[in-house]
Amino acid sequence: MESLAQLEALCERLYNSQDSAERAHAENTLKCFSVNTDYISQCQYILDNASTPYSLMLASSSLLKQVTDHSLSLQLRLDIRNYLINYLATRGPLPHFVNASLILLLCRVTKFGWFDDDKFREVVKEATDFLSQPNTGLSSTHHRRVACSFRDQSLFQIFQISLTSLGQLKNDVTGRLQELALSLSLKCLSFDFVGTSIDESSEEFGTIQIPTSWRSVLEDPSTLQIFFDYYAITTSPCSKEALECLVRLASVRRSLFTNDAARSKFLAHLMTGTKEILQTGQGLADHDNYHEYCRLLGRFRVNYQLSELVNVEGYSDWIQLVAEFTLKSLQSWQWASSSVYYLLGLWSRLVTSVPYLKGEAPSLLDEFVPKITEGFITSRFNSVQAGFADDDDPLDNVELLQDQLDCFPYLCRFQYQTSSLYIITTMEPILQAYTEIALRQSADNSELAVIEAKLSWIVHIIAAILKIKQSTGCSVESQEVLDAELSARVLQLINVTDSGIHSQRYGELSKQRLDRAILTFFQHFRKSYVGDQAVHSSKQLYARLSELLGLGDHLLLLNVIVSKIATNLKCYTESEEVINHTLSLFLELASGYMTGKLLLKLDAVKFIVANHTRDRFPFLEEYRSSRSRTTFYYTIGWLIFMEDSPVRFKSSMEPLLQVFIRLESTPDSMFRTDVVKYALIGLMRDLRGIAMATNSRRTYGLLFDWLYPAHMPLLLKGISHWTDTPEVTTPLLKFTAEFVLNKAQRLTFDSSSPNGILLFREVSKLIVAYGTRILSLPNVADIYGYKYKGIWICLTILSRALAGNYVNFGVFELYGDRALSDVLDIALKMTLSIPLADILAFRKLTRAYFAFLEVLFSSHIVFIFNLDTNTFMHIVGSLESGLKGLDTNISSQCASAVDNLAAFYFNNITMGEPPTSPAVINLARHIADCPNLFPEILKTLFEILLFEDCGNQWSLSRPMLSLAIISEQIFSDLKAQILASQPVDQHQRLALCFDKLMADVTRSLDSKNRDKFTQNLTVFRHEFRVK
Repeated sequence: MESLAQLEALCERLYNSQDSAERAHAENTLKCFSVNTDYISQCQYILDNASTPYSLMLASSSLLKQVTDHSLSLQLRLDIRNYLINYLATRGPLPHFVNASLILLLCRVTKFGWFDDDKFREVVKEATDFLSQPNTGLSSTHHRRVACSFRDQSLFQIFQISLTSLGQLKNDVTGRLQELALSLSLKCLSFDFVGTSIDESSEEFGTIQIPTSWRSVLEDPSTLQIFFDYYAITTSPCSKEALECLVRLASVRRSLFTNDAARSKFLAHLMTGTKEILQTGQGLADHDNYHEYCRLLGRFRVNYQLSELVNVEGYSDWIQLVAEFTLKSLQSWQWASSSVYYLLGLWSRLVTSVPYLKGEAPSLLDEFVPKITEGFITSRFNSVQAGFADDDDPLDNVELLQDQLDCFPYLCRFQYQTSSLYIITTMEPILQAYTEIALRQSADNSELAVIEAKLSWIVHIIAAILKIKQSTGCSVESQEVLDAELSARVLQLINVTDSGIHSQRYGELSKQRLDRAILTFFQHFRKSYVGDQAVHSSKQLYARLSELLGLGDHLLLLNVIVSKIATNLKCYTESEEVINHTLSLFLELASGYMTGKLLLKLDAVKFIVANHTRDRFPFLEEYRSSRSRTTFYYTIGWLIFMEDSPVRFKSSMEPLLQVFIRLESTPDSMFRTDVVKYALIGLMRDLRGIAMATNSRRTYGLLFDWLYPAHMPLLLKGISHWTDTPEVTTPLLKFTAEFVLNKAQRLTFDSSSPNGILLFREVSKLIVAYGTRILSLPNVADIYGYKYKGIWICLTILSRALAGNYVNFGVFELYGDRALSDVLDIALKMTLSIPLADILAFRKLTRAYFAFLEVLFSSHIVFIFNLDTNTFMHIVGSLESGLKGLDTNISSQCASAVDNLAAFYFNNITMGEPPTSPAVINLARHIADCPNLFPEILKTLFEILLFEDCGNQWSLSRPMLSLAIISEQIFSDLKAQILASQPVDQHQRLALCFDKLMADVTRSLDSKNRDKFTQNLTVFRHEFRVK
C-alpha cells in the first residue's frame, strides 16, 4: 500500500463496486489484513486515521478474523481489548454497521479471553447475548463453561443495572434509552441459564431456571411493577418488550421463591397487574401488545395450578375478565386468530385441574367454559361467512389445524353433555340444508361452499374431541354415548356427501376440505374405538350407534370407512391432498393386526384387492398422483400377504401382469413413446409398493418367483431406453433398491438355491447399463436431478446387495463371472465423475456414497487396493472429509472404513510376513507413495475427539487404535504436534494424559485390547479438556 488514500479507494471498491472482477481484485489485495498477524498494527492505524466507513469496516472485520482464527498472545489480546474500549468511548459517532462490527469484535475478544485474565471479566455492558452464537475455535463445552461463569459473575449485575436504569428513565421523553433498558432486561431474562439450547426462533419455552442469587430481586414487588408501569406509560415496541419481560417473569421456576407465601404474593401481583390491563384495555388495540398479552395469560397455564389461582384474592374478578377477554378475542377472529390458542390453552389447563381442586373456593369454570366453547364454534362459523382467500384457509392445513385444536376438546369434555348438545343442535340444521341441496338439480356454489366449510369445522372439532377420552364431568359410559351421538351425525353426513349434486363437486376446494375433515374424523375414531386397542371396550358406543344408525360393531363401521375410502379413490383424480390422506388412512387400517384381519372379511376390500386397475381407480391414470401409487400398492400388498395364499397373490397381481405383457410385447422402435413411459413409471411405483409390503421369507419368495426370470429383462430394457429420463429411471431404480434390501431377513434362500447369485447378476446388469449410459451423457443445469440422483440410488442398490448376506461373492471370481468386477468398476467411475464438493453438498448423495465406501472397505477391500494410487488417495481422502462432517452416522461409517483399512495394513504388513499377494503389495506401494496418509487421518481423529463435541466416540476410537499401533513413530510425532499447539505450562500435564492413554494397551487388535483403549480414551479426553 502506497498510501491510506489508496487503501480507502480499494475498500470503496470492495464494498460498493458493481463489477465482480474489480471486487475480486480488491478482496485479494486486502486479504493480507485478515490472514497475517503482522498486519494487526496496521489495522489499528487504519482505525485511528481512516476517514471512510468502509476502511474502518475492513480494519474491524480483519481484526475479528485474526482474533477468531489465530491463537494470539494474551498480552496482544488485552491490548486489543483496551484499545477497543477506549476507541468506542472516545471516537465520534460512527455508522451503525461499523459500531456493530467493533462491538462484536470486543465481545469476541472478551469471550475468548474469559478464563485467561480477570480483566476480560470487567466488561459489564449491553452485551448479554454475546455468548449465544458459537464461534470456530471453541468447543460447545468451553462455550458453556464461559456462559456459566458469565451468568454467575456478571449477568445479575447487568440485570440490576437494567432495573435501576428503568427506574431512573421513567420520565425520559425521548424513549430511546427506555427502549434500550427494556431490551437489556429482556435479554437478561432470556439468557439460556442452564444450557438447554432453546430454539430462539420459537415463542415457546419451559420454566425459566433463574439462579437462586436473584431471589431477593424477584421477590421484591417493585421488579414486577416496573414492567407493568412501563407497559402503561409506553407504546409499542417498548410496551411489547415490557410484556415480554413479564412473560418470562411469569415463567420463573417454583423453587426460586423462599416459601409458598412468597410465591403466592408474586402470583397475586401478576394477577392484579393483568387484571388492571383487562379493566382499562390499555394498549390492547396494538396487535403486537395483544399477542404478547395473550402469551402472558397463557403462561399461567404452564407455571401455576388452579388450586393456587382460586386462593388468590380477586380470583373471581380476574377469571371473569379473562373469560370476557377470551370471548371478545374469539369474536375478533380475523385479528386474533393466532393469539387465541394461548387463551384456549389456559382454559384447557384450568378445566383439567378441576378434579384435583380441594377446598371451598369456587373455580367459577362451570359458568364460563360453556360460553367459551360456544364462542369458539361461533367464531369459526363467522370466519367461514366472511370468507378467506383460497390460499389462506386454515382448513387447508389439516395437521396444523388439529394441533391448534388440541386444547379445545378439554373444554368440550368439561361439561360434555352441554357441549355435545350445542354441537348437535348447531350441526343438524346445517346437515339438513346440505341433505336438501343434494336432491336439487342445481345449487348456488358460494352458498354450498359456506355450508361445506361450516360442516368441515364441526367435523374437525368432533374429530379432535374423539382424539382424547379424558373427561371430568361424566362417567366413561355416558361419555361413550355422547361420543356416539356426535359420531352418528358425522356418519349421517357421510351418507350425503357423495350423493346427488354433491357427487359432481369433487373438483371444488370446499368439498375437498370437507372430505379431508371426514378422513381426519375416521383416523381419530379408529384409534379410539376400532380394532386393536378397542375390541373388548366401547360397548356403550356401539349400542347407541346401533340404535341410531344400525352400526352395531367394528366390522359394520369399518365397512363404512372402507366404502368412503373406495369412493374417494374412485372419484378424486386431481386432488393429491385428498388422495394422499385417503391412502394414509387405508394404510393405517391395513397395517394394524386386528383391523387388517377385519378388513379381509369385507367385500369392498376383496373387490379393491382383486380390481386395482385404472378403470376402477382413475387416480392411477393421473401422472401427478403417480407417487401415491406406491402407498396404494403398499396397502394392497399388506392385505394380499396377510393370508398365506399363493393363489390369491397370483390373482391379485393379474392387473400388473397385464401391464408387463403389454410392455414386453412393445417393439424397441415403439418403446420411446409417452404411453410406454407412463406405463413403465406406474408399474415401477406399483411394484415398489408391493415389495415394501414383503416382510418375510415367504412373502418375498412369492414376489421373487413371480418376477424372476420372466419379467426382469423388462427392467433392463427400460433402463437402457430411458437412461436420459429421470422420471423413468428414478422409480425403476428405487424399486430395485427396495427389491434387493434384505430387511427382516426376507432374502433367505435355500442352501441349494442359486437365487441370491442370480439376483445379484440382474442388479449388476442393471447398474452397468445405467452407469455406462449416464456417464456418456453431457451435464445439464439441474445436474442433481439429471445424474446425481440416479447415481446415489445405484450406490444404494449396490450397497444393499453387497451387504445383504445372500450372495457368496467368491463364486464370481472362481467361475470367471465378471458381474461383480464390472458393477464395482462402473460404480467407482460414477462416484469419480462427481466432484467431492458436490458429494458433500447433496445430503442423500453423501449418505449413499459413504454407505457404499463402508461396505467396500468392509467386504471388498482388495478392490480398493488394486486401484491406482491417485484414485486410492482420493477415496481415502474423502473418508477424512466424512470424518469431519457433522453427521455422526456418516462419521461412524468413515471411521469403520478407516479401521478396516488400518487393521488390514497392521495385520498383513506391519505384523505379517513379507507381502506376496498382489493386493498387499499394492497397499504397501500406495502407503509408501503417500507416507503422510495415516498420520494425517490419525491427527484428524484426535482433533475431533479433543476439540469438538463428538457423539460417536466409541466408533472413532476403533480406527484410532489401529492407526496408532501401525507405527510408534506416527503416534509419538502426533503427540509432539498436539503438545506444541498447547500452552507451555500445560505440557507436563498433557504428556501424562498421553502416557495414561496407552497404559495396559498392547500392540494388537483383539477385542479385549480395543475395549481397553476405548476406556482409556474416554478418561484421556476428559482429563485433556479440563483446564
